[in-house]
Amino acid sequence: MSKVKVNNVELYYQSVGNESETIFFSHGYLMNNTMFNGQIDVFKDRFRCVSFDHRGHGQSEVTKNGYELDNLVTDAISLIEALDEGPVHFVGMSTGGFVGMRIALRRPDLLKSLVLMDTSAEAESETALKQYNLLLWMIKYVGLWAVVGQVMPILFHKNFLKDDSRQAEVKNWRHIVTGHSKRGIVSFGKGIFSRNSVLEQLAGLSLSAAVIVGEQDIATTPEYAQRMVDVIPNAKLYKIPDAGHSAAVEKPTEVADAMRDFYTNAGII
Repeated sequence: MSKVKVNNVELYYQSVGNESETIFFSHGYLMNNTMFNGQIDVFKDRFRCVSFDHRGHGQSEVTKNGYELDNLVTDAISLIEALDEGPVHFVGMSTGGFVGMRIALRRPDLLKSLVLMDTSAEAESETALKQYNLLLWMIKYVGLWAVVGQVMPILFHKNFLKDDSRQAEVKNWRHIVTGHSKRGIVSFGKGIFSRNSVLEQLAGLSLSAAVIVGEQDIATTPEYAQRMVDVIPNAKLYKIPDAGHSAAVEKPTEVADAMRDFYTNAGII
């Protein structure tokens, strides 16, 4: 568990495993690096696994500015370079996927493979943008606690939220979501929700890629995943049953199995 200063921000990261190949995990909005614990537990014996908190999230610095998506991409590039990890096997969920596909376009030399998880290559829809901007207004003027009841069903499928055996996990994620600084979260949200589409550009990727999506994801539905797979050469699609936007948390074993299948077929393991 360490922190490093890159691109004018102090980023928190964790690194486990000592193998020559590195998987680099990038989390989604309102989450933190722990969302990949289930996958890291599976792969840490065969890879070095690095996960980090984006600026304004978790234990990373809450900066006054720098939350534009292009700069978040620079954060991740700078961290990979600072840790001397490239090229890596990049795994990005939601915002992490936004970042990963843009690294692949800007700095393909830093990536060996790409897993895009519950994410989209397209601009935010007008309907979603109106909803998210309202939530950002509520966060700014009231606080994260005021929207957590609306946010949790977007992040997680109802079966996870209502599962009696997983209420400790649900409580933990409510604590994580509401524990962020509202200043950072509002600026971060504005940055990622105003993104441009890169869907057509993905046709030029030459690295091995997979797209993983929860079948019940309502934030970035399986249709977004299918359109990425249709564009990215030789990309493979994995749908996770009974999972929502946070499939890595809700169905950690199934997501790890999908990653293992992808890495095996791509000759990575």
